[in-house]
Amino acid sequence: MPGLTLASRLDGAVGGKTASAFDRAFGMKTVGELLEHYPRRYARRGELTPIASLPLGEPVTIVAEVVSAAERRMQNRRGSLLEVVISDGDGRMSLTFFNQPWRLKDLTPGRRGIFSGKVGEYRRQTQLTNPDYELFDDIAEARAEAEVTAKRPIPIYPATGSVPSTLVQKTIAVVLDALGEVDDPLPDDLRTRRGLLPARAAFERIHRPENDDDIPPAVATLRMHEAFVLQTALLQQRQFVRALSATKRPAAPGGLLERFDAILPFELTPDQQNVGAQLAADLTGDWPMNRLVQGEVGSGKTLVALRAMMQVAESGGQSALIAPTEVLAGQHLRSIARMLGPELAPELMPTLLTGQMPAAERRRAALRVASGQARIVVGTHALLSATTTFADLGFVVVDEQHRFGVDQREALRSKGESPHTLVLTATPIPRTVAMTVFGDLDVSTIRTMPAGRAGIQSFVAPLAEKPSWFARVWDRVAEEVAQGRQAFVVCAAIDAEQLAADDKTDEPADTPDGATPAAGESSRTRWGVVQVEALISRLPGFADIRVQILHGKMPSEEKDAVMQAFARGDIDVLVATTVIEVGVDVPNASTMVILEADRFGVSQLHQLRGRVGRGGVPGLCLLVTEAAPGTSSRSRVEAVASTLDGFALAEVDLELRGEGDVLGGAQSGARSSLRLLRVVTDADLITEARAEGERLLADDPALVRHPGLAAALERRVGVEERAALAKS
Repeated sequence: MPGLTLASRLDGAVGGKTASAFDRAFGMKTVGELLEHYPRRYARRGELTPIASLPLGEPVTIVAEVVSAAERRMQNRRGSLLEVVISDGDGRMSLTFFNQPWRLKDLTPGRRGIFSGKVGEYRRQTQLTNPDYELFDDIAEARAEAEVTAKRPIPIYPATGSVPSTLVQKTIAVVLDALGEVDDPLPDDLRTRRGLLPARAAFERIHRPENDDDIPPAVATLRMHEAFVLQTALLQQRQFVRALSATKRPAAPGGLLERFDAILPFELTPDQQNVGAQLAADLTGDWPMNRLVQGEVGSGKTLVALRAMMQVAESGGQSALIAPTEVLAGQHLRSIARMLGPELAPELMPTLLTGQMPAAERRRAALRVASGQARIVVGTHALLSATTTFADLGFVVVDEQHRFGVDQREALRSKGESPHTLVLTATPIPRTVAMTVFGDLDVSTIRTMPAGRAGIQSFVAPLAEKPSWFARVWDRVAEEVAQGRQAFVVCAAIDAEQLAADDKTDEPADTPDGATPAAGESSRTRWGVVQVEALISRLPGFADIRVQILHGKMPSEEKDAVMQAFARGDIDVLVATTVIEVGVDVPNASTMVILEADRFGVSQLHQLRGRVGRGGVPGLCLLVTEAAPGTSSRSRVEAVASTLDGFALAEVDLELRGEGDVLGGAQSGARSSLRLLRVVTDADLITEARAEGERLLADDPALVRHPGLAAALERRVGVEERAALAKS
């Protein structure tokens, strides 16, 4: 199997069964994607990882020694159970194998090896179920070879229960042995100036280092590969957009935009004015607008987008706003119609188009869109349907862009002739992330908040130390309702008990991923929407309080009816999942209770909190958590309580969780998400890579003289990844 390339299919390199396992576990389909699955750390054969600190529920790889092994018959099912105890010299844990008695001859006391699996817990003891392992056999090796082997780092890979680190290591070794020459994505002069390795050598040293000194040069080389390819992709995307010609959409004196501004009952904030001017200029530019507007929850991003829609409508153009949920799409439409008022609304005919509308109503809406009668269209994925056509789609607005797949966003854009595109996000983006991922977009920021907001106070209810505060949370909600206000209660699940309904036997579960019921239960949510509704319905203080639930599995008409009833004030307390996270606007809602707040990310907590304090009523956010002080979970919750500045929280989120979680696979594209690059620490490298990319593209825009870079772009940044990077 000589001469594999990075573009070779994985099933042709390692066989269909192994390739399928890697595809299911990591989405890998090619040799290059496998080789870009880099070790997260390196172990030594003499290294003992502390068993006491292993995280429950996580795939791990440890070096340990067998202490004992014994087989017994299972009580509640047929077959045998092999229980092995291993030690790292300090802590102990058990390995459990179902119906594999033959392993007794390998796992004898005193044998040392490397063990991989998902950490579980059974009867208060840490365990791995059906782990993968490789035993060391130093006795049979010559002493000199043993010394070399002892110094050779063992790569430990990100793994799953079905694809452990040891299998990743073996598979990569097979591929490296058959790999031919690798075209280098870096220009020769850049590699020479920075003292970087050839691409083939970098892959070899990061995956099969002979010693510790092999690793840093390999990491430095592959980190530059990543930065350079990503930045070149962004620059090419910008070139592509700017090569398109756009229909200019100027505002006319006395036109729709001026008429709309005249009926606004308030002054625009300085930031709204500045960003509005940028959008107005973009709409009359030589190429299509390709802009991201970021701003705090409630900062008025939708109003800025609506003013741009007015400008587009003046030339007869249509604007399409795509929202992530039916609830939010319906609310956007009502909000837009209200802002347009009785004079402008009939002229522009804002129209809702969603998949859950009755067929006759949807047909009427689709006809208004196709005829051009509806110059503002708001919808969900229904806008992407092949049957939805526009007369003159001039402007696409994507609300909360990270909720949409790349193909969906591109499908909407393709319904017009190079339409202008505006992306809105209420999740502030740290500067380094913007530079790395949004580098081809013009970024605008709205920081100032509209006047008249009463603000929000946030408090942590730490049940680990103060369990009595749980009752006080509900008292506080009842007090707010007694003052004529409304409250949200947010849960991490719909029905916690249904999630917990699992194995009840006295044997560890024989689960395919190696997880045990106890480990799952320890990480499960306690409070779902169902449980909270049942709890508060029994509280004396809630006897006269109108409580309703809302979650994503309810029919869309029912969800919309509940939200409208809550907005009208017919419901006092809404117990919901995060379906209310984005865009729901009820000015009378004063209180937000987030149960098990440690289960949510920083930006999500900030988004949820932004649902209250939106009118003249002061907001109150109670972050309820059982996380222990000093844990990262607790730190996230405390960070949110400490500030209302979403931009500061975005930086905190980046530091606490790393950009892998902050960006998310859906945002950055499965294969183009960051691997070695760290946007917190690599800002200088990213800046340098961008400058190098600009120089190279200015000299060789079609990459005729840089085939290695062209191949890397094609391989790692295909059509989908390119669009993911564009965020448009």
